[in-house]
Amino acid sequence: MYILYADESGAMGDPAQRHFVLAGVAVFDRQTWWLSKALDQMIARIFPQDPESVELHGNHILGGKGAWRCLDKPHRMSIVEEALSLIKPSMPLFGVAVERACLPGRDPVQYAFEQLCSRFDMYLGRHYRRKGDRQRGLIVFDKTSYETSLQGLAAGFRKVGHTWGKIRNLSEVPLFLDSRASRLVQLADLIAYAIFRHVEHGDSRFFSVIEKRFDAEGGVRHGLHFKCGRVGSGQIQ
Repeated sequence: MYILYADESGAMGDPAQRHFVLAGVAVFDRQTWWLSKALDQMIARIFPQDPESVELHGNHILGGKGAWRCLDKPHRMSIVEEALSLIKPSMPLFGVAVERACLPGRDPVQYAFEQLCSRFDMYLGRHYRRKGDRQRGLIVFDKTSYETSLQGLAAGFRKVGHTWGKIRNLSEVPLFLDSRASRLVQLADLIAYAIFRHVEHGDSRFFSVIEKRFDAEGGVRHGLHFKCGRVGSGQIQ
């Protein structure tokens, strides 16, 4: 089974933020323990006294909040880069960045969720058609206020379909975990935060680490979708 660990970035309740991002990393179930261990070891090296109490959270790390106050900003930024660099080529990334002004009258969260689900489902379908890989998928999110609506959306996709067809390769509706209990959900937070910094502030330092890790085939990048996002004068689609 492939598990897509996903999280969001961009507060829907903050009108000053122009973008909403939903993103994550798909990990084969036999790789989850190894990736979690690598993240644990990284945190234990930095906070040897109580590593389990320290959470990887992009906004907190960059802002020096909580346990991260004891480190200077260059060190904190290097930690985000190190965590993102642990993602292997066999672990495709998926991300959706929505500029809210481009969806008048529509819910950016639902739009991003539909895109994320369909792109992960298509990835699994390609593996089945071209490699005979019958592995199914599961999406694991951080607990959010969108839990009930997103589970309902996923169930609807499986029964009546989404804009591009039906969800055929996911074994269950999304599951929701407290991010404090999962290093991989925390890693998804860093991925979403890297994309958010890229589209919201034109800061691509973290995004450049993961830019080539998004699901792609035949020179076409399927795993990353920007809805009207802009960085400087360049249009991103």
